[in-house]
Amino acid sequence: MMEIIDYSIEWARGEVFSSKVIALISVFVLLCAAGFYFWGKTAMARAYWMPLAVSGVFLIVVAGGLYFANHPRITDFQEQYKVNAELFVKSELERTAKSDRDLDNIVYMILPILVIVLAIGAIVLTGVNWRAWLITMMLLCSFLMIVDSNTKARNAAYRTHLISAQNP
Repeated sequence: MMEIIDYSIEWARGEVFSSKVIALISVFVLLCAAGFYFWGKTAMARAYWMPLAVSGVFLIVVAGGLYFANHPRITDFQEQYKVNAELFVKSELERTAKSDRDLDNIVYMILPILVIVLAIGAIVLTGVNWRAWLITMMLLCSFLMIVDSNTKARNAAYRTHLISAQNP
């Protein structure tokens, strides 16, 4: 049963790594926003700087939230496991089940619908500012689906280990 703590720590480190990837992408998005702001020549190019800047800041907030929620778990997991291993496994099973439901509802239902609505909006609305915002939001939603699909896979693997630890 001791190896479950190793899987728990590996899961938390995977979430911290995801937060660092999101932070890196947010820096790239902010650099793109600056590029459009300073070097954009067409109305469409100039329209992208604001939605990209907002998206970049949003991604920084997401990365920070992931990092500050999961980095402390690395040590918290070890302490909780030492106090009561069975209760730790039970609480992690409940948490991963809730996380899985949330991912199913948000990532695999709401975000795809939002991308479709945004795409229709980009077709219907012809103003450059509207299109820049809608296209940027489609890209943001798509990126979040990519990141969260990895989170879902990591949760599923972790949950499998938790179930096997609960029923040795």
